[in-house]
Amino acid sequence: MIAKLSTTSQPSKTAQLQGPGQGTASFRALARKLHKPCQSYRINRRGAAAVEFAVVAPVFLLLVFGMIEYGRMVMVQQVLTNASREGARCAVLDGATHQEVVDTVTNYLSSGSIQGANITIDPTNPEDAGFGDPVTVSVDIGFSQVSWLPSPMYLGGKTLSAATVMRRESVQ
Repeated sequence: MIAKLSTTSQPSKTAQLQGPGQGTASFRALARKLHKPCQSYRINRRGAAAVEFAVVAPVFLLLVFGMIEYGRMVMVQQVLTNASREGARCAVLDGATHQEVVDTVTNYLSSGSIQGANITIDPTNPEDAGFGDPVTVSVDIGFSQVSWLPSPMYLGGKTLSAATVMRRESVQ
């Protein structure tokens, strides 16, 4: 309980004790007065937040799309490297034909959702290579053909390529 006391040393008749719930009306009025500037500040702040978002959002979206594009490039490069290795492994085996090598590379690329890659085998017919001769399988594709974005921003003109060289094996 809060007691109101007068400034005189003698207790006066005006000294009253206020119980719970009394005198809160003036506190509420004071709180409302103090709260009004906060409300107008919040309304003004909403406009500032919209302007900040308009400035930051394009930069943020460019970064996000750039990360997506570079991530896809790394993934496709890895698939091309593995496809050329699989093709070279097929090409160096005894009795391998040009079409078998192309089919091996194409099957591996299709597992990575890549179609339309250029496949080059040197020598053109792997059976023509002698024992121990190098056989090269190269795979390349333009990044614009494999990008997930409708128009690649950063890597549109880049060509991704991979080549693997192995020595021909045969039964002697």
